Amino acid sequence: MELTAESEPPPVDTVRLRSLLGVPELTWLVERVRRRLAAEQPLTGAVTLTRPTPDQRRAVERLLGRAPGGGRSLAVRLEAVDAVLRRSGISEHGLAAAVTALTGPVALLGPARRAEEEAWRDAFAPIDELSEEIPRLAPWAVRLRGDGLVRRLAGNPATARNLLLQAATVLRALPADPAVSLPAFAARFLDSAHALDDGTPLATVTLSGLRAMTGFPDGSGAQWRRDAWASAGLLRDELSSTVLALNLRGTPALDWMADAGEPSVLTLKQLIRSPPASTTAVIHVCENPAVVAAAADAHGQDCSPLVCVQGQPSAAALALLRHLHEGGATVRYHGDFDWGGLRIASALLRRVPWQPWRFTAAEYRAAALTAAAGPPLVGRPAEAPWDPELAAALVELGVRVEEETVLDQLLTDLVPGTPRRVRR
Repeated sequence: MELTAESEPPPVDTVRLRSLLGVPELTWLVERVRRRLAAEQPLTGAVTLTRPTPDQRRAVERLLGRAPGGGRSLAVRLEAVDAVLRRSGISEHGLAAAVTALTGPVALLGPARRAEEEAWRDAFAPIDELSEEIPRLAPWAVRLRGDGLVRRLAGNPATARNLLLQAATVLRALPADPAVSLPAFAARFLDSAHALDDGTPLATVTLSGLRAMTGFPDGSGAQWRRDAWASAGLLRDELSSTVLALNLRGTPALDWMADAGEPSVLTLKQLIRSPPASTTAVIHVCENPAVVAAAADAHGQDCSPLVCVQGQPSAAALALLRHLHEGGATVRYHGDFDWGGLRIASALLRRVPWQPWRFTAAEYRAAALTAAAGPPLVGRPAEAPWDPELAAALVELGVRVEEETVLDQLLTDLVPGTPRRVRR
């Protein structure tokens, strides 16, 4: 007969059944039969119990009407049990019906598993919808389905769906512009200031999506998480996010530092409350602090305004450069000629329009000729939207060219009025 979870149990003499098969000494046998029923496996062949107790051996002897075989283990053939139950009239339809009468309906694992997988597919619907709205997140959505992270964090489809709904809500609201406190953002969009605290499942999933959105690199540790959140405008505080600059003006402190030709470290708090004046026509931007140090030493107060993003652009760097751009300044950017440098530049370009500053394929080829013995290019390739030929040139030449390698050329451009020869 075919047994399903919805089947009505066939006629069974439950009183005799409990005294014969429902005794504690045969619980192991009943559980083995239930597992087979749930897996839709036939009730044939032997099931074995290692190291049975004397009481378990006697219960099997009473069930079968004969002594079981000797040895350290106890083997019971399911066909024999089925036959006993039918012949005795205890269960007209045999062992399957008897076990169902003893323990209740059996949920078949096949349909249960299919239903569970369907529920898991539905749980990811919020992220699928989000990736349609933000195509940049499509690879992340695919990866999230396959890497098991959500299943480990959520445990079940219902919890996972709620988790992903909240993550989608956060990611739709990013990047935050202007930057905002992370707890305040969480309170506004998630009704809890602590919803995105470190270590929560929601923070883990959201941070992975945020990185896919902003291109923020892999990493670990509290400072890395702080910087990753800040890359999307979410701040642990307004003082931890900073940017390095030289010869900006517009506040008493900046004017004093510019008169001395010394670099300044600006916090996001300063930039929000007292942004510098945007009176310069061109702002040069570099990736590495060494360029700022060299420019201050070489040109001092005569150096053109210079900003350093110090790797991935911080919330402070983005706030400053957006302010200067919106004030009419042309932003010109230079970074390392390597895959990491291209990713940093692309992340900045998505937030602030800029023009390349000696940061094209032609400039790279010229620099690579003089740095042919430099470090080899390693890592995962990246694109250069401002100059599609640049990525191909990096693949072709395979040499990493850091900003310090072309420092002399960069310094030449930072003296106002100095003519610059443009490579073609």
